[in-house]
Amino acid sequence: MKDNNNNTEQPQKQEFLFDGINYKILLIGIGVIALGFILMSGGGSDNPNVFNEEIFNFRRIRLAPTTVLIGFGITIYSIFKKSK
Repeated sequence: MKDNNNNTEQPQKQEFLFDGINYKILLIGIGVIALGFILMSGGGSDNPNVFNEEIFNFRRIRLAPTTVLIGFGITIYSIFKKSK
């Protein structure tokens, strides 16, 4: 009878799913998304009976959503980027 226990097995090295550059690009994308949401915040009125036109300015209507979409594009790029 043959003994199949091999005590010379080497421990397997843990591999990450992505390379380090992918994670850096992903963190940059998450930061850009967070910046977009920060740009989108504010503009409310202190008095709920008074309408504040500030919510319709360029920063909240155009700049912030564009920044969020660019951030999503960066994160998607970081996922699809091939490792060498």
